[in-house]
Parts: sequence; C-alpha cells; structure tokens
Amino acid sequence: MKEFKRTLITSALPYANGPVHIGHLAGVYVPADIYARYLRLKGEEVLFIGGSDEHGVPITIKAKKEGVTPQDIVDRYHNIIKDSFAELGITFDVYGRTTSETHRRVASGFFRKLYDKGEFVEKTSMQLYDAEANQFLADRYVTGTCPHCGNPNAYGDQCEQCGTSLNATDLIDPKSAITGNTPVLKETSHWYLPLDKWEPALRHWILDEHQEWKSNVYGQCKSWLDMGLQPRAVSRDLDWGIPVPVEGAEGKVLYVWFDAPIGYISNTIDCVGDDWEKWWKDKDTRMLHFIGKDNIVFHCIVFPAMLMADGSYNLPDNVPANEFLNLEDDKISTSRNYAVWLHEYLQELPGRQDELRYVLTANAPETKDNNFTWTDFQQRVNSELVAILGNFVNRAVVLTHKYFDGAVQPLGELLPPDNAVIGEIGSLKLQMTEALDSFHFREALKLAMDMARAGNRYLQETEPWKEAKTDMARTATILNVAIQLCANLSIAFEPFLPFMSAKLVKMLGGDRITWDMLGCFDLVPAGARIGKAELLFEKIEDDVVAFQQEKLRKTVEQNMLAAWKPEPVKEDVAFDTFEKMDIRVGKVLECRKVPKSKKLLEFSIDDGTGTPRTILSGIAQSYEDPQVLVGKEICFVANFAPRKMMGRESCGMILSAVNPDGTLTVVGPTAEVRPGATVG
Repeated sequence: MKEFKRTLITSALPYANGPVHIGHLAGVYVPADIYARYLRLKGEEVLFIGGSDEHGVPITIKAKKEGVTPQDIVDRYHNIIKDSFAELGITFDVYGRTTSETHRRVASGFFRKLYDKGEFVEKTSMQLYDAEANQFLADRYVTGTCPHCGNPNAYGDQCEQCGTSLNATDLIDPKSAITGNTPVLKETSHWYLPLDKWEPALRHWILDEHQEWKSNVYGQCKSWLDMGLQPRAVSRDLDWGIPVPVEGAEGKVLYVWFDAPIGYISNTIDCVGDDWEKWWKDKDTRMLHFIGKDNIVFHCIVFPAMLMADGSYNLPDNVPANEFLNLEDDKISTSRNYAVWLHEYLQELPGRQDELRYVLTANAPETKDNNFTWTDFQQRVNSELVAILGNFVNRAVVLTHKYFDGAVQPLGELLPPDNAVIGEIGSLKLQMTEALDSFHFREALKLAMDMARAGNRYLQETEPWKEAKTDMARTATILNVAIQLCANLSIAFEPFLPFMSAKLVKMLGGDRITWDMLGCFDLVPAGARIGKAELLFEKIEDDVVAFQQEKLRKTVEQNMLAAWKPEPVKEDVAFDTFEKMDIRVGKVLECRKVPKSKKLLEFSIDDGTGTPRTILSGIAQSYEDPQVLVGKEICFVANFAPRKMMGRESCGMILSAVNPDGTLTVVGPTAEVRPGATVG
C-alpha cells in the first residue's frame, strides 16, 4: 500500500435550507472528525475541509414560501450549521460556503476548462414550462399525482410517500408549484457530462483498483456501473446559482450537483491560499471523502469523472460512506421535522457534546442502517460513560488524593496484575490503531472503552484500599499504574470525546498528548500533583428522556394532523335506508379486554331495557385501559343481528370515529341522555 505525506479530508457539504440533525452527524461529520483528530494525534499533516452547499431549487422554494431571498435563507442556515458544528467540536480547518466569490470563480473556471476542452455535449430536450411565471420548472417546482402509488402531492423528482424516483413528466396532472397552473412542454438546451465516456476508466479505477473499499460503497458503485452510465446535465434553467460562463447561456446556472463538490476545492483555496494545489494535485496527498450513502454515486462516479475530464487532479483514495441512521425506529425526515436537530440538542442538553458523539459513534451505521433511541442514549451514557469510564477515573484520582494528597508516587516492584493491565492496554492500542486505520470507528470506540473496563478490573483485583492498611509502598504502585491508565484514556478517547479528554489531561497536569504516547505508563511523572477529582459525566435522568420522547410524539401528531384529510363522502342513500338503522344511547356499565384477543373489548351496556346488553368492539388497541370507558354514554347500533365472536355473543355495534393516527374514539352525546334514547 502506498505511503502518503499528507491527507485531505472532505465531508459532504450540508445543504443550507435547514439545520443539521443526528443522521448527518452519525453518517458523515462525527466519523470525519474522529479520523482527522486521530491523524493529528499521530502527527500527520492533515487538512479537514467543510462548508455549506448553498445553491439549488429547494432553497429557492423555501425562500418563496417565506417571502425572502435565497441569500437570506443560506445566510441563516450557514451560520446555524457552522456554529453548531464548532460547539460539537468538529475541527474543520475551514468551513466555507458555495456563495463565496472564491467559489464562484473556481466553479466557473472548472466548467469553462472542460467546455473549452470539448468535454461536454449540448443536448436539446422538452421540459415543463410555466408560462405565467415565464420560467422552466425544476423538478421540485412541479407537483402532481404519483403514477405508482397515487399520492396527489408527489414532487417532480420523487414521491415521498412511496420513495419512487420520478421525472416531472411522469406525474399525473402536473401543476406548477409557483402559480398552480398546468405547465406546458417547451424546448430548452443544456450541457451534459458524458459519464458513459468515462465508464471504462471508472470501472477499472473502482472495481479493479479499490476492492478494499467498504462493501456498501463498492457494491453501490458496481451496481451503477453494471447498469451503464448515461450523460448527466451540468446546467439548468434557474436564477439562483453560478451562471454558466458561456455566451448565450443567460438564465442558466451550473447544476448544484456539479457546483457543490467543486466547493471542496474552493474552500481549500480559501484555507491555504496559493498552497492549494499541493492538496489536490500532488501525488503524495491522499484524499478521503466522508459522506452518507445518498452521496456515494456523486463522490465515487460523478465527481471523479469531472476530475478525470480535467486531467490534473488526484482521485479519492477512499470514500468511507455510512448508511442511514433512523430515529426511534422511523426514518429521519427533514420535511416532516422528524429529527433530533443538533442546534436544539446543544440548547436543551448543554455541556453534553461528548455524550452525543459517543452514542452516535457506538450506533454508527457503518455498513447497514442503524437506530437511535432516547432510551438507548440514556442507557449508554449511564451504564458506560458514567459507570465505566467516569467511575474508573474518579476512583483512581480520589484514592490518590486520599492516600497521597494527590501526589503521584514512584513505582515499586511490578506484580503480575500490574504487568497484565499494562500488557492489555498495549494490545488494545494495536487493535484500536488497526480499527481506526480501516475506518471501523465503532469498533475502535469499543476498544477504548475496554481500556476503562480493564482499569476497573485492575482496581477491583488489587484493592489498594485494603493494601493501604498494611503496605503503602504497594498502594503507591497500584495508584501510579491507575493514574497512568487514566492518562492513556485521555489519549484513546480524544478522537471520540474531545471535551472529556481535555478535562482529564488538565486534571492530570498534562498539556500535550500524541498517539505514540498511548500504551506508555510513565506519562505522569512521580512527584507530580494531580488535580481534584471532577465528574467527567453525569447521569441522564428520566425526565430528560421523557421530554425528548414527548417532543417527537408531538411532532408525529402534528404531521398526522397536517396530512389528514377526511375520507370521501360515500354514495348517496335513500332516507328510508337510514331509517332502518336503530341508533341508540347506552351507558357503559362494564368494559374489559377479551382474553386471547388483541383487538376486542367486551362492553356491558345499560340500554334502557333493564337488562344489560353485551357488545363486542374491535377497539382494544385504542384503549390501553378499558376502565376509562366505564360510566360513559356512547352510541350504538341496536338492531344488528347478534353474532358470535371469540365464543361470545355480541348484540349490536359501538360507533367510533377514526382519528388521523388511525386510533378510534367512541362516539357519544355531548350532554347527559337517558339510556335507550334514539339517535335520528
């Protein structure tokens, strides 16, 4: 494997029409930061590039809805994203933006070079056009009925109900999202990057030369290549973006997928100035793209094809993409506001950055989709960060202060338990290094926690509090080893838990740490006086979890209410048909779940006859405690023929209303009515 002098790390540019959420963090930004921090600990030359993606149709749609300019939208979210990344400890060397003057110049120049080389093909096609708005409609500006599932609110690029990718011309009864008018087809011309031209080179570069890539990345690339690559438009008709730098291209801008990855280059230029080519064109530089799985095709096929067409750039050495993170067993959705937003987390759980970084890494969707739940968040923080890592450090520091006033004592003779834990830490370091080098961050984090587990076992086995009664020299040695192990933990966890690591380094009186120091047991010199013990982590209480779960529940409820539409009115019926229904009011005397049935409740109802009526109703899943219905007046159909259900005879039918979430609510009068009263 080739050795490189330096590493350029890029992370997918978050789209500046909203804040970032935990799915973005777990998939891209926390892994990228872990790796950048790891390389810096090793003393390697590294540049970590980030920035906001600020062009494209969704931004213009949001601006129109809010009555502001697209620039207003991207300014707002760029600042929110940038500030929240910094607060979480994401160590970008630069966090730029694609509305910068540098980016406009670099992206225009990149397009123009390929244009002058004849690397594009110009094609004319028919696209939907809104005559009243006097503009071509991008896919997201067209809504209509999905031809696959019948969703009447599908977009021109995708149906969010069934997930099918669409073309705007596929929609049934398409409408302009700008005016509501029916668009017409009109001829327009655009430039295309002929990906098919670069398919042989891409196939060899990926499938032959990069078989070490993660299986999810390699597999998706192979699937695209096996389907055959097609030319892809690099321009579109829009007034928000970087103008196509060609005479006669008025009203056309660079397509955002073409414009955005060039942001890595322009942000590098803003960071290092004239030295930028060393990072992009020097063959001794390794380039890594950290992305989510929805960006694999752009970073493994499209952007490399652009770089190949230019001919002067390095290609990425690896693209360690992750899969998706779900939230409470459901898909994270920005459009439905169903997410844990980073800026809100930082406000609601101040000082808990490391806890979020830890849980997202422990649940990282490295090769398949994974799940985040607030219950798991609480359990991992309390039983791992508090009970294992925090507990060991606290015990070691407290005991050192108790017996030696905080002064680290010289080592005496090392006994088997001492040598065993020292050897274990050395072995774990080797395994961690291998895991980090191969982008297995979840495994590396587990190995770091295993070091803390080893520390707890060591104290339990050596029992320095007992040794202190008879042998202070032995106690001194045990606590020296324990403090050295704490110093090792500050190094092992630095890529993952930087705030905790900095706090621990300060507590131990250190200043600079490196990866080479991990595994050494002379990091805190004898005679050094360590600081007082401070809690590294505090438990997550039940009320914190309950608040977050309720917040999500309300979001789901609001989404249901917003999406709910009444069922269409059924066909007309004659009045005498309705008159045949004998609907009456009854008072619930008893209500219980039917054994061995998940759906049925058994009602005993006072129907005014003096003899209780039994009715079975399939609404048990809507009433966890049936006793809440006892004493209520409800409506029921009295003249349904009796029928057997689960061995019981039901005489009638309870009337219920269907809620937006599918649950049922029994229907009854709003004022007190005598049992047996008719409804008509």
